[in-house]
Amino acid sequence: MSRALRLARRGLYTTHPNPRVGCVLVRDGVVVGEGFHARAGEPHAEAHALRIAGSQARGATAYVSLEPCCHHGRTPPCADALIEAGVTRVVAAMRDPNPLVAGRGLAQLSAAGIEVSSGLLESSAQAINPGFINRMTRGVPWVRVKSAMSLDACTALATGESRWITGAAARQDVQRWRARADAVLTGVDTVLADDPSLNVRLEAADLGIDGIVAQPLRVILDSDLRVSPEARLFRLPGQVLVIAAEGRVSPATRKTLESRGAEVASVPAAKVGRGLDLPEVLRLLARRGINEIHVEAGATLAGALVREGLADELVIYVAPHLLGGGARAVFALPALESIGERTHLEISQARRVGDDWRLIAQLQRD
Repeated sequence: MSRALRLARRGLYTTHPNPRVGCVLVRDGVVVGEGFHARAGEPHAEAHALRIAGSQARGATAYVSLEPCCHHGRTPPCADALIEAGVTRVVAAMRDPNPLVAGRGLAQLSAAGIEVSSGLLESSAQAINPGFINRMTRGVPWVRVKSAMSLDACTALATGESRWITGAAARQDVQRWRARADAVLTGVDTVLADDPSLNVRLEAADLGIDGIVAQPLRVILDSDLRVSPEARLFRLPGQVLVIAAEGRVSPATRKTLESRGAEVASVPAAKVGRGLDLPEVLRLLARRGINEIHVEAGATLAGALVREGLADELVIYVAPHLLGGGARAVFALPALESIGERTHLEISQARRVGDDWRLIAQLQRD
């Protein structure tokens, strides 16, 4: 199963909106076939493993990082293929949270006389597909908020100057987080202030994949459509989605942005302030098949995602600098009346990246 999970990770940058899945076929203690799902529309992990195993699949055990599918999509059901190949045992790391499967794949295999089980290295399997699981179970993507800060928890000087807080190695590392996300999201204030690219600037070889690097959807939250049509994002390859507030979308502005290749969508405005209904933003993106969102935004939007319980994970690069008084904070959060109101985090990783440190933390929900 460990090998199946390693294979699944080979689809980390390419499978969305599908889950990352690996499969290993073992017969008489010998691996006879293995494979992973590379891209949506292409054969699933089980199909690759069965093709390599050929007739040796009969009587084999299939170790799969996710329950085999049992429905027709762009490819045939994997459960049918395993039954036809004569596999006698299937071990799944986890059940598929997709309502179209959700235990039915294992049930179909069991009904065909195949021994089935699930739960082996389940937590490791879940860690490979947090966005797919979130989208299938909660109807929203996995939201990962990235920030870079000084040792005194500041992201920029009071003037807004922030280039560069972290070193080249950390900035290169960020490119990998962008590459694994389905969408990179920011707010219009960041676009107006920094004119960012928000694209992936790595080659396929850098990511260990074949073919070209797919650019994530770039999403701008812009309640009043203040973004300039001359922004850098509109001049780069890849899709750009601008999300505005309902009733505030000027037809002329929409037409101008669409002429630059952008798509304009709208959601209800936030009940408080001039922003957007952020839960509805996430539901909109989930309906588009977005599994993982990588957020690179200012303190206001980052703070709102944390405050509303919408951020799932923080990736924070800490640089060995002090920016001093008056510098800008990482998150704009309201003052607390008691220590019990604090936001709880679980730090899952602390790793040195060049001269900086990368902290990864998950937000703990009640």
